[in-house]
Amino acid sequence: MGLKIKIPTVYSLKLHSFVLHVKVNLFCNSTALCTNTVHMVTTNIFKYLQKSPVALDKTCLGYHTVNFGKNEQVFCCRLNYELSISLLHVVKLLLRPSSSQSPVGLGDTKETSFCNVTEDISISDPRKVFYRISPENSLLEIQLGKLPTWLPVCYERWNSSLGTLVCRQLGYLRLTKHKGVNLTDIGPNYTDGFIQITSEHKSSLENMWQFRGNCVTGKVIALRCFECGTRAKLPRIIGGVEATLGRWPWQVSLYYSNRHTCGGSIITSQWVVTAAHCVHKLPQVSSWVVYAGIVTRSSAKMAQHKGYAVEKIIHHKNYNHRSHDSDIALMKLRTPLNFSDTIRPVCLPQYDYDLPGGTQCWISGWGYTQPDGVHSPDTLKEAPVPVISTKKCNSSCMYNGEITSRMLCAGYTEGKVDACQGDSGGPLVCQDESVWRLVGVVSWGTGCAEPNHPGVYTKVAKFLGWIYDMIEKY
Repeated sequence: MGLKIKIPTVYSLKLHSFVLHVKVNLFCNSTALCTNTVHMVTTNIFKYLQKSPVALDKTCLGYHTVNFGKNEQVFCCRLNYELSISLLHVVKLLLRPSSSQSPVGLGDTKETSFCNVTEDISISDPRKVFYRISPENSLLEIQLGKLPTWLPVCYERWNSSLGTLVCRQLGYLRLTKHKGVNLTDIGPNYTDGFIQITSEHKSSLENMWQFRGNCVTGKVIALRCFECGTRAKLPRIIGGVEATLGRWPWQVSLYYSNRHTCGGSIITSQWVVTAAHCVHKLPQVSSWVVYAGIVTRSSAKMAQHKGYAVEKIIHHKNYNHRSHDSDIALMKLRTPLNFSDTIRPVCLPQYDYDLPGGTQCWISGWGYTQPDGVHSPDTLKEAPVPVISTKKCNSSCMYNGEITSRMLCAGYTEGKVDACQGDSGGPLVCQDESVWRLVGVVSWGTGCAEPNHPGVYTKVAKFLGWIYDMIEKY
């Protein structure tokens, strides 16, 4: 006998000035039962939020047919609700059937107490060429995939455009200085050979290099890229969750109509990265104001700070508000920020930058500290979170295939810390040697710090080309 299961149903709720999308995953064997349950739960969700909807518009109703055999059971096994305006406004209700109403043949409908996917220990790097700038003498060094050593780059055929491309490979927005340095001035440290730019025109940067035994001009390249990802030396906080001023100097608060709405990250003096879902339904540019160099959002404190007007907002053209894919946006400020110990840019990741599971990163923001959407702190919060491999996060015990290649997961499988301590659009940063890199943008998730539902972030490394193009264009 074929029975219908309704999955998922999406509602749009207009609560005050915000439009929230509620995704409902229903597992039932009766259309009537599903309908009744939806009515009951939508009533409960309004009561939970203590708000009354202005409008309720039902869309995207889908049916799947499943054969249960002869011994059908009547049940409504699981209901998931997700308010996608922000990761911090997520409500999850779970209705458990009685023992006589257990589901049959639905696959993974439990809340998942076991996951048989092991965490990835290492990730193979697809790159053939690796770049670094020596901290000792600022020389550009390159390691070709087939060579075991780092080698300096000959000055022949070098130009500033190549310097910009190399800086961007390293996660820096632009080149600030470059010059040729005499080999006689750097001592006998480089005896294994050199890297030279090929004479032929190549379509990609990684194909432009070749090994040479010497440099014809006797000079090698030294360069300096746009400084980012550093912070002033601060006393360490032991056991604290409140951030001190200057600890996350790239963190900004985005205000819409005089209300804190999302977080963001400074990447240049005029550009901020945030989430597309923060801005795509609030397009009035003149209503947005960016506050930088703050940790406290009390009315008295905010009155002392200058807000920066926004000139332009660009959200990614492929952003999908239902799947949360390509959830990234840029804001251009009307006037540049003045960098200081409390206002600094974060570095972008390197191209093809990937992190093995278990890497510790940090989230920060003024997000809700409780999933009720009521308790929002005045002081910036911070929390460490480990990266979770996409393979594990996409397993049936977590997000069951919803994580695309443009997303990454971070958090604890036991659910002790999540982006309730952060903000939608805010930064997920990881320390790479001496600098901090913007690895992710707080995007979405199910629940708040719940087991097997870590936070999901937009993977910034997948959007580097788009970021550079938009900054150059505007």
